[in-house]
Amino acid sequence: MSSPVSGTSSGSPVAPSTATAQVSRGDQMGSDTFLKLLVAQMKYQDPSSPMSTSDMMAQTATLTQTQSLQQIATQNTQLLALQRSLSAGALVGETVSYTGSDGTTQTGTVSAVKIDATSNTSTALIDGQSVDLGRITQVGKTQS
Repeated sequence: MSSPVSGTSSGSPVAPSTATAQVSRGDQMGSDTFLKLLVAQMKYQDPSSPMSTSDMMAQTATLTQTQSLQQIATQNTQLLALQRSLSAGALVGETVSYTGSDGTTQTGTVSAVKIDATSNTSTALIDGQSVDLGRITQVGKTQS
């Protein structure tokens, strides 16, 4: 006879402190693995002491919370990327001051902005030079 699979009731799930892109790791348990374990737990439980409904509901609620947190993190990442794109696009035609590669403060007019969705970075084309948006220190209107 096989031994029963014990449940885990270690408390509430821990949410990540920052929203990051989703990373696929082999050592993390996905929803399919969770459901397989839950079914195995119910299948091999002790008939004289079956798993309580509240324990099963708590485990299912934990799975649902984890999936919801993952969706929120993904949406936050997408929202941040959109916000960066909108902010970068608003700089076109503006006169900006930025820190040059030699450490000096330089000024120029933004003629274009390149948004790289893969690396989640944005660069501005200022007077023919590509400048990371993080180096821009001041923005002002172009004088006519």
